[in-house]
Amino acid sequence: MKHPYLTVFFLIAIALPVLVLVIVAPMSAHNQFIFGLSMIGACLIAHFCSKRHFVSFCIMMVAVVCSTRYMFFRITQTLVFPSWIDMIFGILLLIAELYVYMVLLLSFFQLSWSLKRKIVPLPKDTSLWPTVDVYIPTYNESLDVVRDTVLAAQCLEYPKDKMKVYLLDDGKRKEFAAFATEANVGYITRQKNDHAKAGNLNHAMTLTNGELIAIFDCDHITTKIFLQSTVGAFLKDDKLALMQTPHHFYSPDPIQRNLYLGRDIPPENDLFYGPIQRGNDNWNATFFCGSCAVIRRKALDEIGGFAVETVTEDAHTALRLQRRGWKTAFLDHILAGGLATEKLVQHLQQRNRWARGMIQIFRLDNPLLGKGLSFAQRLCYLSATTYFFFAVPCIIFMVTPMLYLIFGISIVHGSVGLLLSYALPHLVLSIFSNSRLYGNYRYSFWGQIYDTILSFHLVLPTLVTLFLPHHGSFNVTDKGQTVEKAFFDATSVRPHLITLGLLIFAVIFSIVKLSIPSYFDLQLGPTLLNIFWACVNSILLLAAICVGRETANKRKMQRLYLETPVNVYQASGICSRTVMRDLSMGGCRVDNFVTGELNLDEDPITDIEIATDYTTMCVPVKRIHRENENEEFLRFAFVNVDLDTRREFVRLLFSRADTWVRPDYKKDNPIRSFITILACIKDSLFSKRKNEDIHVSVVGK
Repeated sequence: MKHPYLTVFFLIAIALPVLVLVIVAPMSAHNQFIFGLSMIGACLIAHFCSKRHFVSFCIMMVAVVCSTRYMFFRITQTLVFPSWIDMIFGILLLIAELYVYMVLLLSFFQLSWSLKRKIVPLPKDTSLWPTVDVYIPTYNESLDVVRDTVLAAQCLEYPKDKMKVYLLDDGKRKEFAAFATEANVGYITRQKNDHAKAGNLNHAMTLTNGELIAIFDCDHITTKIFLQSTVGAFLKDDKLALMQTPHHFYSPDPIQRNLYLGRDIPPENDLFYGPIQRGNDNWNATFFCGSCAVIRRKALDEIGGFAVETVTEDAHTALRLQRRGWKTAFLDHILAGGLATEKLVQHLQQRNRWARGMIQIFRLDNPLLGKGLSFAQRLCYLSATTYFFFAVPCIIFMVTPMLYLIFGISIVHGSVGLLLSYALPHLVLSIFSNSRLYGNYRYSFWGQIYDTILSFHLVLPTLVTLFLPHHGSFNVTDKGQTVEKAFFDATSVRPHLITLGLLIFAVIFSIVKLSIPSYFDLQLGPTLLNIFWACVNSILLLAAICVGRETANKRKMQRLYLETPVNVYQASGICSRTVMRDLSMGGCRVDNFVTGELNLDEDPITDIEIATDYTTMCVPVKRIHRENENEEFLRFAFVNVDLDTRREFVRLLFSRADTWVRPDYKKDNPIRSFITILACIKDSLFSKRKNEDIHVSVVGK
């Protein structure tokens, strides 16, 4: 068959009657425990015996069967309530579990088959290459952030007569116009800022005429091979409308910086810009993500330009393209790097906009309705547009054990033994199968921490947007900021602190009640189960609270590791050879070459000479002195760097074809991952953090 997964679907269809019987067959707690342990044992044996994708799919199917069996048990045997208040909270918990079950099924569908697309080479005859307009939209971001993105776009290896770079300034700032003139790039602005970023892009389309449009957010710095890697596919397929590449962040986000600094853990976005987008690509359901992408102008013209009805114009634009029969693609090669949010509050604001936008799409252009989409595309978009509803179930799961421990509200009918016999295989195999499928991109339990951080701040915006989809406005995420001094962001984690306090009170209160059985009529099994549940929730909340402990980050320009030989000149003319170990747009660090014959105080260093593939730069520098500085290295700040020199810095630091290298993370181990979370909490609570600059090594040599 052309598609091997059709064979799998055929086999599933044949086995469906048997699967239904397995799912609905009633069992006692003892027999169900035996069944569950047998399924877990079989999956473990299969896992250690083979790493083949077919085995992964079989493990996933076993997890689906056990989860479906659990949900059938919950619906048919646990919905008996002694009072109306128990019924209300019981139904809410069931809805939360059904949502998680739906997300589990949709994620398995997306991740079951992924397409590892290869680069389509351009023809040798450059006259056949299409013309490209490079758009860099900006509104209120600093010129320090935007400047290097523009200079990197100028370094793209593409015929200059077929490529034009445009700075789209919705802020109408004179310094941006002056910079565009000096850099010799196009400058486009407009009188009104209607429809925010989408309106900015649509306005630029009326003034330019490239066959393709490459879009970079103003902090996303491209490598020189971006167009050569993405444009060839458009020549091969006339129906291709979009080529999306990963968003890679070369600065740490607040969770990386504040919680697991220094630990080798995949960042949040790796899962989406890896297995999920590759899975979407397999079903022709790749999402446009607003940056690091190339779009065919003809396709945009056909749908009336970028979508303006929602605050996530990117995903909505891709949906409209696919409804009209256009194809979209994902190239899993990191070809540009950007800045992550610097503070937790900015991270929350950014996710707030994403959540509102996806729910707007769900309400205004629901992928399940309307024409033009295949069944698989509808499922992929359903997964995306309903993802941010996670805030409501997350809070329900957080407060549920409190209801029993404090108020005695019984929301699940049945014995603890029977409930555990169904729930444990569901939970264990869900975690295990997820770890097997994408354990190199997201470690177990870390997704729950990210969700816990966001949930209290997203629950109200998501519910409001669900009922009032036109409510709210577009907000721009600030980038390029610094954290001058470490502090605790109590405002961002206040709801987490309150919930943690209530959970601790609930646990202590229930332990007291258990110790005085003559005064309180408690069931030991349900009480211990809810105490355990509350303790797990407390760990997740504590991790989220630790993220609120902002680490100082005084460095405005990220310093990235780059090893290259340089010449160092002193005021007297002495030239020394050494090695530069890292570089930013503002300075560098070199190996200490000083011998007993040299005195840098009397004969200071004035210039550093850096050779590139294109030129040799001699840059004026000033030495930076620090307390307790490592004698192995010398640090320098660049002085009076002109635009041409800065462009060469960009070419050297960011534009190389091998600049961005995705780290090869160890395979996830759920037990080790949970222990790592505990270690992160311990470090955050008890370690002393100095106001030190933070930077990450992410650049290839």
